[in-house]
Amino acid sequence: MDGYQVCEALKSDPKTYDIPIIFISASDDTWDKVKAFQLGGADYITKPFKNAEVLARVKNHLHIRSLQQQLIENNEKLTQANHELEKFTSVVSHDLQQPMQSILGFARILEFTLKDKLEPEEYTHLQSIISAGDRMKRLIQDLLIYAKMGQEQIALEPVDCNEIIGQVKENLASAIAERNVNLICSSLPTVQGNELQLVQLFQNLINNAIKFTAPDRQPQIQIKVVIRKNKCLISIKDNGIGIPLDKTGEVFQVFKRFHDSKKYSGHGIGLATCRKIAENHGGKIWFKSEVDVGTSFYFTLLMPDAEEETQEVTE
Repeated sequence: MDGYQVCEALKSDPKTYDIPIIFISASDDTWDKVKAFQLGGADYITKPFKNAEVLARVKNHLHIRSLQQQLIENNEKLTQANHELEKFTSVVSHDLQQPMQSILGFARILEFTLKDKLEPEEYTHLQSIISAGDRMKRLIQDLLIYAKMGQEQIALEPVDCNEIIGQVKENLASAIAERNVNLICSSLPTVQGNELQLVQLFQNLINNAIKFTAPDRQPQIQIKVVIRKNKCLISIKDNGIGIPLDKTGEVFQVFKRFHDSKKYSGHGIGLATCRKIAENHGGKIWFKSEVDVGTSFYFTLLMPDAEEETQEVTE
């Protein structure tokens, strides 16, 4: 058994695969070195060598391995912490639903039965209770959706994105009509996905595009797609208020908000949910934005069948 075979055997065993292996050989041939690295070698030293050099390289590789092991352990701890946080969020949100429904229910009964008996100031206070309850209800619902995205195992199947857009338009019909939204959508492909999660993904992005457009500006939303082999790239572009440059690194973090909550409602959960959905579908999501000009969100989804050529799908 030569050195290559020893290396291959060690790398194929889960118990020894992460041991850094240094080849020491009299051969200075490039292909010998390439083969060593292809088999998983960490370094290659040519004879004759200096002991001090070998010791220094061994020390460096052991240090790198130690750092890698620490990184793996830290990632495992973070993953576990995230799972526990998601579970906690789900349980707490679920337990809060019933009390909040009771509060809103009784508040609306009071509004209906006492509307003509309350003083103006008293009626205003009651409206504040109902408004705050509605905001809390939406927050609880958003938290449940966010927690659910990280817990459930989803089955992917062919889904027509045109039908997804149709559902989203129905769900957002009131907001679209109220703001007189101009929504232009290319003919979208069928992708490999989960229908419920894709509706949530498109709905969050389109709803944000409407919500974060200045009140005196008609929302202009354009949806396009580019297909590359086994993936498609979908973009949703708006003419909204944009995202401040110094906040772009926080966009997909949960509970992060960048605009006046009195002007623009929300809890900072929607885009974090979008990122989880994209990752659940084997894709990724990113954006480009310019303040007072607009924002374009991009995300990738898997195609049921690979396409041979790159093409833009239009109406």
